[in-house]
Amino acid sequence: MPHRKRLRRLLETSDGSTSAGPWRAAGRGRAGTSRARPRARLWVSLGGLALLVLAAIAVPAVFGSESVRYDSIRLAPSPAHPFGTDSGGRDLFVQSLAGLRISLLVAGISAVVSTVLGSLVGAIAGSAGGWPDRLLMRLVDTVNSVPHLLLGIVIVALYRGSLVAVILSIALTHWTTVARIVRSEVLSLRQRPHIDAAIAGGSSRWRILRRHLLPAIVPQAALSAVLLVPHAVWHETALSFLGLGLPPHLASIGNILGDGREAVLLGAWWIVLFPSVLLVLTTLAVSGLAATWRDRVVPRRRSELAL
Repeated sequence: MPHRKRLRRLLETSDGSTSAGPWRAAGRGRAGTSRARPRARLWVSLGGLALLVLAAIAVPAVFGSESVRYDSIRLAPSPAHPFGTDSGGRDLFVQSLAGLRISLLVAGISAVVSTVLGSLVGAIAGSAGGWPDRLLMRLVDTVNSVPHLLLGIVIVALYRGSLVAVILSIALTHWTTVARIVRSEVLSLRQRPHIDAAIAGGSSRWRILRRHLLPAIVPQAALSAVLLVPHAVWHETALSFLGLGLPPHLASIGNILGDGREAVLLGAWWIVLFPSVLLVLTTLAVSGLAATWRDRVVPRRRSELAL
């Protein structure tokens, strides 16, 4: 009898009205978990990045720039100096955060300039079509055919030690990826019904670009700017490490690592380790923030434009 009752109960609920409840609850649990993961990643990335930026601003401002102290050169990490001291006897904790501040400033300005340039080129190429599109895309291919670091070295070598030259070397070598992304986005938007309606209504290409296409690519452009920040930081670090980037008196991460090359051979491993850890943590925080933006904000914006 018990098995007959169980069979009857299963047959009665075969339409899914009752038995689907646990599955539906489990689905809600999985969906809630999947939504919680990007939210947790967002808060962890945003909190970590905010903490690093605040520390990079506050700590050097409080302690100031230290002069060379020959009595404390290359001291190992201790409670008095958590990161140790560098080859000039300066506290490496303060120097690393000051270097991170300079590197983030250079990377942020370079990312904005590169994003604006790439967005303009991609939007014009995608909306104009024809020979302007082919000409601009060949320009993109030409820039991409040269290694970014090599092209950056050529630009910086012309104005060695110039902060503007470093920013331009980063911006002029990273705009091509933004241009391709924005162009593909514009080509996709051109197929939308409201663009066809604007063309049928007699709107010019410039009006369509200004009123419909440029506002629609803002999320992609902002995402590209965020994603460019880690690349710009590493690019500036590489140039300064090679002695071609920022002036030596500016405590960038690249300059600190460049000074630590010989110190590692003398056993002062902390001069390279701790600035590198700060650089990696900053990259992970920005990448996590960009991934959350890509997964949540950009699809939502696209769905709003499709309505």
